[in-house]
Amino acid sequence: MGASNNDWGIPVINMTKKKRENLGVALEIDGLEEKLSQCQRDLEAVNSKLYGAELSPEARRSLEKEKNSLMNKASNYEKELKLLRQENRKNMVLSVAIFILLSLIYACWTM
Repeated sequence: MGASNNDWGIPVINMTKKKRENLGVALEIDGLEEKLSQCQRDLEAVNSKLYGAELSPEARRSLEKEKNSLMNKASNYEKELKLLRQENRKNMVLSVAIFILLSLIYACWTM
């Protein structure tokens, strides 16, 4: 089974924080959204197994443990996504401010 690829076809395996920073906030958000989506699908599958069939107490405990683990993981992904979206918003505001400043400088220069 191969590694997943980013938008440029480069394998994404065990990235360090510095390498992830080079990819950009938007790509990190996309990756986390995909992980969150997969986690939610897994959680739905566990819930359907948990409530869909008669289970032994041991199997039920195991599924409950897996459900709690998936819920914690999803919660962590949502928190990280919130932080990344805030950072993305901050970067966008900074970009707009720089654009407006450069536009004003250009307008004053050409008058």
